[in-house]
Amino acid sequence: MKTISVRNKNNDYQKFEVLKHNRNKRYKYNQFIVEGVRSLNEAVKNNWKIISFIYDKNNLSGWAKRMIETVKTEVNYTLTAQLLRELSGKEDTSELLAIIEMREDRLENVTLSQNPFIILFDRPSNKGNLGTMIRSCDALGADMLIITGHAVDLYEPDVIISAMGSFFNLPVIRIINNEDLYKFIEGLRIEYPGFKLIGTTAHKEKPICHEDLKKPVMLMIGNETMGLNKAFKEYCDVLCTIPMAEDSYASSFNVSCAASIMMYEIIRQRMEQ
Repeated sequence: MKTISVRNKNNDYQKFEVLKHNRNKRYKYNQFIVEGVRSLNEAVKNNWKIISFIYDKNNLSGWAKRMIETVKTEVNYTLTAQLLRELSGKEDTSELLAIIEMREDRLENVTLSQNPFIILFDRPSNKGNLGTMIRSCDALGADMLIITGHAVDLYEPDVIISAMGSFFNLPVIRIINNEDLYKFIEGLRIEYPGFKLIGTTAHKEKPICHEDLKKPVMLMIGNETMGLNKAFKEYCDVLCTIPMAEDSYASSFNVSCAASIMMYEIIRQRMEQ
């Protein structure tokens, strides 16, 4: 395995920095940087392509050494302790970072279960919310998460960190063209009789607990500030909400919290079958 020593902020180091901080350059290279034991373990477990490892050869645990020795990469980079500390940016510097290849956004590549439930997040604008949404979808057994419109970058380090390893276990597909989404949904209606498209709203619509969620379903979650866009609302079979206490000062939930509650309702109803 080829290993390159980086001892100053040369071209290689500058590439690492732009992969971490520059959205456009990430997509130019089709690569992103990941750090953290849980995330790297899940990336390897789920067969993401690891392009390179980045590390200080003088400060490696047994886990990191095994990862470097057993995972096939194209080229690895050793950094000085100072350069690795600056690149990591964490108070407790990660001992091992990886450059990973992005996956292609293709709905047809996702294998759905016999009774799927799919989550759609419309134009997410907050990194933490997107990461938390990924984690909740994974925890509650969603088949996949679809992201639509102009959204926060899926491959932002903060998104990956807040997803806590679930990023690499849950299929997440970005869709720019709504027509591609509508075509996919119509295919679901044909393949899964009884499929239901449910939109969510903070306004008083049908309580989610009164809707039958036992059959195949897609749950559409709106943007943190603007909610679900009008076209999606009109396309849905029904709009649902989470009942709130009449004397509550709060008028809505955090979007990731609301999604988790609604996903749990799907699981709760299906467990009762």
